[in-house]
Amino acid sequence: MVVVRKMPVGTQSFQILQENGYVYIDKTRYLYQLISQGRVYFLSRPRRFGKSLFLSTLAAYFQGQRELFKGLYIEKAEEELAQQEGREAWKKYPVLYLDLNTENYQGIEELENILCTHLEAWEALYGKNEIERTLSSRFKGVIQRTYERTGQQVVVLIDEYDKPLLDTISKPELNAVYRDTLGAFYSVIKSCDQYLRFAFLTGVTKFGKVSIFSGLNNLRDISLLPDYAAICGITEEELKTNFAPEIETLGKELAQTYESLLTTLRQRYDGYLFARRGENVYNPFSLLNTFAAKELADYWYATGAPTFLVEYLKEAHYFIPDLEGNILLDVYGLDKNRADGHDPVPILFQTGYLTIKEYVASRNYYRLGYPNDEVRYGFLNNLKSSFLPLDRGLGISIFKFLDDIDAQDVDSFMERLQTVFANLPYDTTERTEVKFRERDYQIVVYLVFVLLGQYTATEVVGTTGRADCVVITATTVYVFEFKLWSAGSAEEALQQIIDKGYVAKYASSGKEIILVGASFDEEKRNIKEWVIQRNER
Repeated sequence: MVVVRKMPVGTQSFQILQENGYVYIDKTRYLYQLISQGRVYFLSRPRRFGKSLFLSTLAAYFQGQRELFKGLYIEKAEEELAQQEGREAWKKYPVLYLDLNTENYQGIEELENILCTHLEAWEALYGKNEIERTLSSRFKGVIQRTYERTGQQVVVLIDEYDKPLLDTISKPELNAVYRDTLGAFYSVIKSCDQYLRFAFLTGVTKFGKVSIFSGLNNLRDISLLPDYAAICGITEEELKTNFAPEIETLGKELAQTYESLLTTLRQRYDGYLFARRGENVYNPFSLLNTFAAKELADYWYATGAPTFLVEYLKEAHYFIPDLEGNILLDVYGLDKNRADGHDPVPILFQTGYLTIKEYVASRNYYRLGYPNDEVRYGFLNNLKSSFLPLDRGLGISIFKFLDDIDAQDVDSFMERLQTVFANLPYDTTERTEVKFRERDYQIVVYLVFVLLGQYTATEVVGTTGRADCVVITATTVYVFEFKLWSAGSAEEALQQIIDKGYVAKYASSGKEIILVGASFDEEKRNIKEWVIQRNER
């Protein structure tokens, strides 16, 4: 009999998780590090990465719910820490928990309402002073009275501090009001320092950090510290240790061996790194959903399309192929504190669409790229509708390109590509809408080829010493080289493939190799001509 264990998909309450027998990965050693080394912290992680669950775990600890931590790291560590500090173990503190993730912020009243709702609940417990009229003065009064009435320092936990700011990122005036309101509200944490035992704030981005936390200089940001790189997410070791039954079951469902399935999961969901050194982590939401459904799918990406990020990339005329792992950013750029349409990279990193691929200590910069295939193909598919005029009455789709590739009909493939280019807008001097510039045409070619890789085995490689594009199917290898007409003809592009030996690495594949040289007419902004050569097996 196969025992089906309960996966905590979407479960954000530590108490519910523990009391109802859900699988739990023990992260309480990080809790111990936090409480033993400091008092006021901030953590930035992408959505659905376990921030709320960790905050709930902190709440349970400070409320003294010892029974929930049986068998976990903190159970023994708390006894030792209490002895070192000369206090009783599992001491109870009053906890003020503010969750800003439950509202859709479209007007000033939404933010005021949710803050007032929490304040009224706390005031019902710890008293109210009528002279406190502003949100920040009421918050300060609540903290002070809670300390006075309980005789214990207060714990403040704030989940998704930046949700109101993210929701209004396209509404600058309302966003500015929110920044001022939250700035005053959060600054209370500093002014009430003497009354606080602990404070922890989480969020997705740090774009509001300068304005919101300018007065909160006692805050320790652990977002990029190696010691906390795996505080959220699932490491490779945690995957193997905690999910052996699920890996075995899923392997049988997909007819894959243990090692083969691990490779598949790694390629699809792993790859996030949140520090210059440390362990990669898997996306926990996608991994848990995969085990629960026994099906591979893009679970995390499907929960929300980054529309405003796509617009940022278009406004900045960003060269999309660089997102493959060719973005270099210094430490100051990575920690940039505000969203900016002219520099979308920091917020792409903070929201989880890019991650650290490498840290170069000698030059003090990071190299960023997509963390895994789920993000790569999901993000590029999202860009597709913005850059490619597919499925807009043209009778063209990625699947039709794929049909051409499968049928070895290169002429039809190139004709479809011509049709795509012919329907792209061009950037004129009188811009009335977002239109294309010459560099965007390179992006179009890139998107068509890389999205084919979702359905075949496509490899898009760089242009330095290698072909522009290589598409590999079960029977055929296609090698493409593109040239601007001013720099060379289609024949010259084909000759470059031959002269530089681009096909050599595929000669022993047993597949037919098809060489395609093409030229692009800058004046007409379309493919001018192409030539094809077949190398028989």
